[in-house]
Amino acid sequence: MNKMKYYLASLLFLFAAISFAQETETKERESGHTNQNKFKQMYEEYATPNSYRSASGAPGPNYYQQQADYKMDITLDDKNAKIYGEETITYFNNSPDDLEYLWVQLDQNVRTKDSKAPLRNGGGVPLAEQPGAFAGKYMGEPFDGGFNIEYVKDASGKALSYTINQTMMRINIPQPLKSEAQMSFSIKWNYNIPDHTVNRARSGFEYFPKDDNRAYVIAQFFPRMAVYSDVEGWQNHQFWGSGEFALTFGDYEVNITVPADHVLDATGTLQNRKEIFSKEMMARYEKAKKSFDKPVIIVTQEEAEAAEKTKSEKTKTWKFKAKNVRDYGFASSRKFIWDMQAVKVGGKNIMAVSLYPKEGNPLWEEYSTKAVAHTLKSYSKHSTNYPYPKAISVHAKNQGMEYPMICWNYGRPNEDGTYSDRVKYGMISVIIHEVGHNFFPMIVNSDERQWGWMDEGLDTFLQYVAEQEFGEEFPEAVAPNKAYPSRRGAPAKIVPYMSGDQSKISPIMSNPENVYQLGPNAYGKPATALNILRETVMGRELFDHAFKTYAERWKFKHPTPEDFFRTMEDASAVDLDWYWRGWFYTTDYVDIGVKEVKKYYVSDKPSKKMQEYMATRNLTEADLPPLVYLADEDSEGFDADLKGKAPTESSKTLKEFMMDNMTAAERAAVKEPKYFYEVAFNKPGGIPMPLIVEYTYADGTIKNITYPPEIWRKNDQEVKLVISSTSELQSVVVDPKLETADIDTSNNAWPKKEEKTDFDKFKTKVKG
Repeated sequence: MNKMKYYLASLLFLFAAISFAQETETKERESGHTNQNKFKQMYEEYATPNSYRSASGAPGPNYYQQQADYKMDITLDDKNAKIYGEETITYFNNSPDDLEYLWVQLDQNVRTKDSKAPLRNGGGVPLAEQPGAFAGKYMGEPFDGGFNIEYVKDASGKALSYTINQTMMRINIPQPLKSEAQMSFSIKWNYNIPDHTVNRARSGFEYFPKDDNRAYVIAQFFPRMAVYSDVEGWQNHQFWGSGEFALTFGDYEVNITVPADHVLDATGTLQNRKEIFSKEMMARYEKAKKSFDKPVIIVTQEEAEAAEKTKSEKTKTWKFKAKNVRDYGFASSRKFIWDMQAVKVGGKNIMAVSLYPKEGNPLWEEYSTKAVAHTLKSYSKHSTNYPYPKAISVHAKNQGMEYPMICWNYGRPNEDGTYSDRVKYGMISVIIHEVGHNFFPMIVNSDERQWGWMDEGLDTFLQYVAEQEFGEEFPEAVAPNKAYPSRRGAPAKIVPYMSGDQSKISPIMSNPENVYQLGPNAYGKPATALNILRETVMGRELFDHAFKTYAERWKFKHPTPEDFFRTMEDASAVDLDWYWRGWFYTTDYVDIGVKEVKKYYVSDKPSKKMQEYMATRNLTEADLPPLVYLADEDSEGFDADLKGKAPTESSKTLKEFMMDNMTAAERAAVKEPKYFYEVAFNKPGGIPMPLIVEYTYADGTIKNITYPPEIWRKNDQEVKLVISSTSELQSVVVDPKLETADIDTSNNAWPKKEEKTDFDKFKTKVKG
């Protein structure tokens, strides 16, 4: 080792020793503690990998899932707003377990007169309430909803006993259903369809008094098999209203009988189109299949308005088939306008479809199908190619609900056809969101009943990406030279929630029934966390590959949160345990600031603190090799005359001193710094994040440096960095572009920016 390297090694040792001494000299001896480091691995939180789910986050070699196939005959009674159904379910037990009974979901039972769901929430008198909600709570009889089960029979027609527990029905089969076996059984049922505009039911009808018609959006309308999996066995948690659905994939054959003058679309491919469609409709449909740039009207507004004026006494049966879907929904009304266009996704032609009454125009005709088509392309690019033949957006007041291939969406203009930007963007956004749910959870089939964020959060994240891309694809739809005004996803949007009352905030990893603010908890915060992960922590290339890997691994399967977390790390080589813990398992927040900046000068004599340290080691200057001393100009005993001197008694400059015993190549690379600073950053917030810093110098130079989050791994409270430069440091700013959802930016700058007084703000306003 040459002399220069020896000097530097000695210097590093001394400064490390001094720093350690300074940190420990005032501390008292403490008792031991468990590993509280925020970068420790998540082994305590995760389940042990097994043959069903691997440590990599991929399905294991013995992964299995059940299958439930449905054959249904449905009748919609428009006069009485009632639905009748008969279904035959064929259930395949692909698990290694013999099943003693079967569980079926009866979600409509959340609306029975004696439902416990309205009783589960406390609270006092609200300051204000919408008239409909107020009347529903206090001024009327409870709605007579819920399933009326007429029978449950086995394949031979013999009655099967069953037990109904609120929204769950246990079918008591006479003998266990063996592993790898299957069985068929039938259920006949009916129920009164609710007005979905009252208490925002997820499905039902909207009544239009001016023309005495209803528009139906129908879902959760049939008894559906619960999921049986390696994670929970039967997922038979009750449906209370917020936690959505855990469902099994299967094939569907569905016949839906409605008034003959209704227009209807549903999950699956229409089997008898030529019987249902008029010649004009067929011609328009064939044109739509080849129209990739704009929608083709299948049923015009003029035709829909004519249909509103009469009510047919006849019926038509629409026949559909759907392969490998987890649920089913349909929409029906004589009021519907219908348009379609083709979308190319992964080499396949998909139909983007919209159904809407005249009350939705002109907004819906202009933007709905355009938003559907854009969503299919954007989500397919970022996750997995859309596999189904179509995606339908249905206009429904105050709605936002999703089912395979079909969804209901709000966004209604004023009666004169005018609408605000807020209504327009709200409609486009909800269509992107609900169509996007086809990917999460209709394809990547997470358990919504338990983990609401796995569908809502992932979907809201991709919604944000798709919205920004929508603004790029259709700049005429947004304000000139501005980005799409996304409601959620950008880091700053989640700050009010994360900085709020901790007693009213729950970790993302909470059941949706148990959180105080479901929107920020399950939608906004996870979407923001993933956006920051993509843009700031991992980078787009690594994130996008890992996210697509997750979607491809788990499409048409049942992933858990751990499968997602593990896959994101496995496919990127980025250790993210600290990130999942901070953002998903706690209610910690981000707050990083500049604590102080100290200027140092080169000195040929040790500072007082250095001298004290040397004294504790019985060392004198003679015992040490020539060293570079840095002295804080504000420290006790600092000699101002030493500023800028070389650390020798000779007249050599600092650069000349450092060049002793260096090679010519090493000398050529050396620049002589004129200024030295110690910048202390603190972290009042609990979540460690990359330290993003902008340094501005007197010569106009601006340097942006992103220190990895691991900079906090040894001191979660504070970190100090040494900055050397040829120009004087003018300012230091943390997170200058607001990338980390920092809840308090008042501590993000040095020198600290002084807040204007109210009078200063008033003067500025008047002057402007």
